[in-house]
Amino acid sequence: MAKTRQILSCSGCGQQVSQWMGRCPGCGEWGTIGDHGPPATGAARVEPLGLGDEEPQPRIATGIDGVDRLFGGGLVRGSVTLIAGEPGIGKSTLVLQIVGHVAGVEGPCLVASGEESRAQVSVRARRLKLPFDRVSFVAGRELGPVLDAARAGRPAILVIDSIQAIRDPALPSLPGGPAQVRACADALVGLAKTTGVTVVLIGQVTKDGDVAGPKTLEHAVDVVCSFDADGATGLRVLAGGKNRFGPEGEVAWFEMDPEGLREVDPGRVLAPSDGEVGAATALVTAGRRALAVEVQGLTAYTEGHPRRHVSGLDPRRFGLVAAVVDRAIRLRLTRSELYGAAAGGLRIDDPGADLAVAAALASSATGVPPPPRSAFAGEVSLTGAVRPPAGLALRLAAAAAARIETVFCSGDADPPPGVRVVRVRRLEQVLSWARKGRRGSAAGGSVEADETVGAEARPRWSA
Repeated sequence: MAKTRQILSCSGCGQQVSQWMGRCPGCGEWGTIGDHGPPATGAARVEPLGLGDEEPQPRIATGIDGVDRLFGGGLVRGSVTLIAGEPGIGKSTLVLQIVGHVAGVEGPCLVASGEESRAQVSVRARRLKLPFDRVSFVAGRELGPVLDAARAGRPAILVIDSIQAIRDPALPSLPGGPAQVRACADALVGLAKTTGVTVVLIGQVTKDGDVAGPKTLEHAVDVVCSFDADGATGLRVLAGGKNRFGPEGEVAWFEMDPEGLREVDPGRVLAPSDGEVGAATALVTAGRRALAVEVQGLTAYTEGHPRRHVSGLDPRRFGLVAAVVDRAIRLRLTRSELYGAAAGGLRIDDPGADLAVAAALASSATGVPPPPRSAFAGEVSLTGAVRPPAGLALRLAAAAAARIETVFCSGDADPPPGVRVVRVRRLEQVLSWARKGRRGSAAGGSVEADETVGAEARPRWSA
């Protein structure tokens, strides 16, 4: 006989729970949980879906252009945002900087910290030169006092630092457990939707880099962002994932200095070099932005078992591109140790970087540098065909910003002034300079291309 499961509910708000609690996680009332079902409120109110001429959801500017762009124009009032990252990455500093700006423009804000004391948060706020008179603090170890303080003060932003540190005393489990995280997140989501308070949750990650806690945490919130650090460049990268109010995949870069996090332009930090053997410039996208990033390749012939090692690139895709290059221009890459890296320690998952990886490997194997002031954008198929990458116009604009003169690519897009596009369809066309150099031509030279934009141009080597 199947075991029946009893569902209890709150007599005040109708919140359903699987076990008895002294305090309702939805409305915060005590002694309202019982076996009496949801309150009788009469017929449900049915409204038309269309909003008519109503204005779009109001936004709260964070004071940081990159963060506003990542959120789709700023924080939406009454939304719940989760920012997750490793310990010490700067999550609390970033959120405190946002709170400092919002408090000076929108109104008082409330910080609930279960990991730091009021004195610790105050010291950081003083270092960041934040307005003390409009930022309040409440101990964030227990859910009840935080909800009461938020309902009483109605802050512009409520910060929970962190969702793994806060607990509901009605549950027997420890803070950070799946039940605690799920219950606390549900109560905070209910607070945001009923009162219009914007909630920002700070979360931790597991050793695999995933958001700690149950998956329902990510489903419950409106926006999920990850905050990572790049050990090679020292940059902090805020990447947008789930976003109910804007585009996904946006990225913002920061640099930590004594006065906090400062947004930086990655194009200046990751500026590619020119004229080096084994280095090619890739035009990659990150959200709605494009960057000119240097991709490096190294080949070393060996009699033993050849090794493959990459840093910042997809190792499987790197191996496939190397095999296609070997077949296209008959290099001995199958018997060579292959190494690949993205300059600056950046992680590249964009298939549009395939063509630059191929150029870097061919340059290293032949000792011939790619054409001067050139860049590559295209996906390489197993047959050697070059497919057009997504967002080609955006990539060409990034090439102009990096002072690139020639771009090898496939696809139709009008180049900006000063950028010449060499349309290619096969990998052999792109790597003709490497194949010519291997036959004994002098290293260096230029690439001649058809001046007609849109027509296929076959690059020819000239010493």
